[in-house]
Amino acid sequence: CKSIEYPQDLPTASVVIVFKNERWSPVLRTVYSVLNRSLKHLLKEVILVDDQSDIEEMGQRLDDYCEEYFGDFVRILRAPARLGLIKAKNYGARNATGDVVVFLDAHCEANAGWLEPLLLRIKEKRSAILCPGIDMISDQDMADGGTGDGSVGGFWWSLHFNWIPIPARIRNAKKNKS
Repeated sequence: CKSIEYPQDLPTASVVIVFKNERWSPVLRTVYSVLNRSLKHLLKEVILVDDQSDIEEMGQRLDDYCEEYFGDFVRILRAPARLGLIKAKNYGARNATGDVVVFLDAHCEANAGWLEPLLLRIKEKRSAILCPGIDMISDQDMADGGTGDGSVGGFWWSLHFNWIPIPARIRNAKKNKS
């Protein structure tokens, strides 16, 4: 991906991150990775949607921190009632001001050059729906675990998370790895 040259006129992105009782450090690590590893002219804003968390540090302390260190660039929306993941994402999207809305988990890490391939594909085809390959943070030791290249996240019927291999016919149909 580093060798690909992207046009300067890509659409801007609003990154929406929903959390419910996530801890301070993974949420802020996600925010910092997005801010530090996104081209400034492409990143319009980061929106944190709090879906009725009751962890004290994710209340006023988070508001104060974001205001001090990020100003208006990182906005926190507090859901008026418990919405659930999909409605909370929609709540964030309705408040987004970028050309494109990107949804990220509250406990992931964006890597260098993560945003450009997504925005280029959307510029080429506005109806495209994409899934970024984002590095995962270990819940055991906070280490960067890399991406599940060649697989996507999914759930068993029991709702346990699992990596599911992308079928070869789909992998082979890609124009390039990005």
